[in-house]
Amino acid sequence: MNDGSTSVELADSLRTLISRLMPGDRLPSSRELIKEYRVGPATVARAIAALAAEGAVVTRPGSGTFVARRDRLRDAAGGSDTDTDWQTVALTDRAVDTHLIADPLGPPPAGTITLDGGYVHRSLQPTRALSAALARAARRPDAWDRAPAGGLMALRTVFARIVGGSVTPEDVLVTAGGQSALSIAFRAIAGPGSPVLVESPTYPRALAAARAAGLRPVPVPLDADGLRPDMLADAFAMTGARLLYCQPTYQNPTGTVLTPERRRQILDVARASGAFVLEDDFARHLGHGGAVPRPLVADDRDGTVVHVTSLTKPAAPSLRIGALVARGPVMERMRAVRLVDDFFVTRPLQEAALEVLSSPSWDRHVRSLGTALRERCAVLAAAVSQEVPGATVAGLPTGGLHLWVRLPSGVDDTVLTSAARQRGVTVSAGSRYFATEPPAAHLRIGFAATADHAELTEGARRLGAALADLDPKEG
Repeated sequence: MNDGSTSVELADSLRTLISRLMPGDRLPSSRELIKEYRVGPATVARAIAALAAEGAVVTRPGSGTFVARRDRLRDAAGGSDTDTDWQTVALTDRAVDTHLIADPLGPPPAGTITLDGGYVHRSLQPTRALSAALARAARRPDAWDRAPAGGLMALRTVFARIVGGSVTPEDVLVTAGGQSALSIAFRAIAGPGSPVLVESPTYPRALAAARAAGLRPVPVPLDADGLRPDMLADAFAMTGARLLYCQPTYQNPTGTVLTPERRRQILDVARASGAFVLEDDFARHLGHGGAVPRPLVADDRDGTVVHVTSLTKPAAPSLRIGALVARGPVMERMRAVRLVDDFFVTRPLQEAALEVLSSPSWDRHVRSLGTALRERCAVLAAAVSQEVPGATVAGLPTGGLHLWVRLPSGVDDTVLTSAARQRGVTVSAGSRYFATEPPAAHLRIGFAATADHAELTEGARRLGAALADLDPKEG
């Protein structure tokens, strides 16, 4: 082939070469093609482009040109398959790690009993009140006007009243649920590469949000009284961290409540370390009938605590309304992050949340929900004790949605979780809740997402059958 050869002729020659190669084989480099076929760089570029358009080859910048799968010729002629291999190079390092929060097995089949849910069952939601409130909110003349970036003043006032202490509406930033609040706080408080202290175990989506913000979670152990202040002081000293994430009330997944003495100690240690405490108070409305401890922020007079609360758990998954509470420059930083993210939370949803929270029916709902959760908790704990030999419930929680269950020695929590799904029940592997290697195998088993008590008992029976199915060598 001489210099006058066209790119069409070169493409024909390369098709012959491709027919002798296997999918994934690398074609000669552009320099090699120029030398072998005695053509110019532009001719080679046009020929490769034509072959790529046909689906005969895949070009990967920095790597070369490769023979495509045989079905790509058909796909290029009208199929729907898309080759996205090039994205592996373009995306580089993974900042958002979802392996702790995504279900690798996908949605469970119909008839599966849900003991891994993080929301209350539809029968426990104030559906009628929510629907009526949203309908009325949508009919307001200003329903679709822009809402203030910080949230409606009336809603901020209600959140301030719920938190208590000396918190004012100016200390409140309305967010699109608790997860959004965590994401805003992590990015506002600490810079990429910084350590963040977390309870061990802790909420997996908080770990994911911290890592997405470029932070490095450092675990601090819990015991029956909550986070250990002695270990916390050591962790601050060793890491130089300036942020602690914790759940003092009905901790997820253990259900632990931080004792009054430790609440004071945690704040003292954080103040002495010049650090913030990010208090996740997701379960404030999920008590089982007893007195609910005051949030840390209510007794904070130094701006140490950044408080997160949400209506999603006690109400419904799609009531994505939460709040951040803070004082000082950190609030200005969080307001700035909110403006960059999404400007404001949709006004009709804020209006609906305000109406629900301001109604006497909300307090009645919280009380009835607490009674239902207490009963369900007792039913599931009894069923686990009876149906799952060797499993130990780590204390009966006084609030929240879950039991934290230690498995018999030698049982792999991830293997059991998979086996349980095969038996028609979903549970959460305890290893997902640890920032590093777990000290023992656990399951988090929920009692709020099922339809009734009978499903709780049957779910525990299926879990016990799954445990019995395991080969001792595998478990």
